[in-house]
Amino acid sequence: MASKTPKKIHIIGSVGSGKSTLAKQLSVKLSIPYYELDNVVWRRTENGDVRNSSEARDAQLNGIIASAEWITEGVHYKWTSSCFEHAELIIYLDTAMWIRNYRILKRFIVQKLGFEKGNYEQSFDMLKKMYIWNYGYQKRDRPVIFDLLEPYQSKLLVLKDNDKVDQYVDLGNEQMKAAGV
Repeated sequence: MASKTPKKIHIIGSVGSGKSTLAKQLSVKLSIPYYELDNVVWRRTENGDVRNSSEARDAQLNGIIASAEWITEGVHYKWTSSCFEHAELIIYLDTAMWIRNYRILKRFIVQKLGFEKGNYEQSFDMLKKMYIWNYGYQKRDRPVIFDLLEPYQSKLLVLKDNDKVDQYVDLGNEQMKAAGV
């Protein structure tokens, strides 16, 4: 890893791997805006989510990528090659299945009880879909993503735990690092 602080970061991993949490933390530490790729795919409306056209989605992503600093995060990989190409750092969160399953359930409970706002309405049907996606991701998507990331090994960081990023990435602010922030 280069010692300079990255200004363009792409975070990828399965549902519940810790992508959003890590993106928010890095955004605060580095003062760089972060973007959830789900919000590029979907237009959030009062009447529910509406899928953006591939043209609108790609235009929005290209606008993000063209900016000087960004953090993108999501499970998406089929249409996000520009994130891989332009990122100075790619973080793949390879969190254990049991941790992801726990986080999916925790998110469901916390959002269902109204303690946290989510991007979508929590339902038992959605909870079931999350578990299906999680298991499918492990078997189907993970190997494909590792193949896609092969050309980017020089800027790829694979983490089993999103709390360990400070050990591998120079976040610039030595006081924050010393304080464990």
